[in-house]
Amino acid sequence: MATEAGFDPRPPAARTGRPVPELDPALVERWRSEGAELIDLLVLVRERLGGVAVFRLGPSPTVLVTDPRAVRHVLALHPDRYVKRSHRARLLIGDGVLAATGEAWKSQRRLLQSQFTGTGMRRYEQRIAEAARVTAGRWAAYARTGQPFDVGLEMRRFALDTIWRSLTGHPLDEGTERELGAVAAVVAAMPELPADTAGAREAVAADLAGIDAVAHYAIEAARGRGAGPDGPGLLHLLLDAAATRPEYTDRLIRDELVTLLVAGHETTATTLTWLYLLLDRHPAAREEALAAGAPGSAERRSAVQALVHETLRLYPSAWILPRHAAEADVLTGYAVEAGSDVVVCPYLTHRDPELWPDPERFDPRRFTTPDGRPTHPGAYLPFGIGPRACLGLRFALRESTVLLEQLLPAHVPAFHSVPTKAAYSITVRPDGPTPATLDS
Repeated sequence: MATEAGFDPRPPAARTGRPVPELDPALVERWRSEGAELIDLLVLVRERLGGVAVFRLGPSPTVLVTDPRAVRHVLALHPDRYVKRSHRARLLIGDGVLAATGEAWKSQRRLLQSQFTGTGMRRYEQRIAEAARVTAGRWAAYARTGQPFDVGLEMRRFALDTIWRSLTGHPLDEGTERELGAVAAVVAAMPELPADTAGAREAVAADLAGIDAVAHYAIEAARGRGAGPDGPGLLHLLLDAAATRPEYTDRLIRDELVTLLVAGHETTATTLTWLYLLLDRHPAAREEALAAGAPGSAERRSAVQALVHETLRLYPSAWILPRHAAEADVLTGYAVEAGSDVVVCPYLTHRDPELWPDPERFDPRRFTTPDGRPTHPGAYLPFGIGPRACLGLRFALRESTVLLEQLLPAHVPAFHSVPTKAAYSITVRPDGPTPATLDS
């Protein structure tokens, strides 16, 4: 609204954009009364109003962003306008790189980034391969004996072994594996934790204490004994940084260690579990991947990676990316108010029929055939895009591919039961156990 002198104090962006369409508050209240999941509300907003829309859970607006142009604008082109304020897992990961903001985040990311480039990844190739070999050995034993096992737990065990080797230079031992089960317990509990920080911490205090104890032991072991049998790991990089950078206290090193543990195994384990559940429903996809080329060939590797990518399309590692509008802006023609909450939802972008024909269908050929997938960078973002995209994208794809190249030709799990729904927490995970036996 202009002043009497004709001067409009609002930023130009706020003056030129049209209002964002807003969901009828009555529909929000109906959603509340039904006790439905957040994803159900987001689906409703997207279906009713399109790829940029507003809903209100309180006095401030929340802008849902699923349109790929708007996704790119928020995450990649203008991250200074749409900032990260906190992370849902902060009580677990503290001030680790996923939760850090501002200059602290920039400094922490720079330190870690070189470890996950193509060159940096070479130091972890052997550790990934060894963790995959150990897992393949367990599966061979399951096949010989007919022993039932849980596919999800196996995928978690593999991913945890891989990241532990990469962090410490040591293989994962049974005691550490058992103690780090507390990480999964906290992650699973997050949707039900009290809203206040103190109450949430109290609810998972025993698990957090156990995680702190493992982190403390790992830090002291790395400090006292040096590199493990596989050589130095990411933990040693953090300890070296502490020698010259006072901000790397034991607490921050603990936070980075736990952050890398969570990000480095939770997402991979979940993706691999979903993949096996999808292959159970679509067995021809496995046969097509194996028929694409000889073992070790580029053709087979590409086909296996396509299985992973299509799984990540349906169940992206980062299914929701909250941001905060630090200033007013125009987003694909819509005026976004300063102070608005903004929710980018890759899960819904990946299921948009205008971008992905027949989006609910599992079809890995989207990633192996020309024009099989949309080319807009905001249309496929399972790890996010822009400066805050997941550091471990290469790592996750590499470890998944290495494991699948060993397991897919040898075994087909026969599931005794499968989860009937998904749980929407830090990741989208199967909501239930995945017991199986192996057919060779």
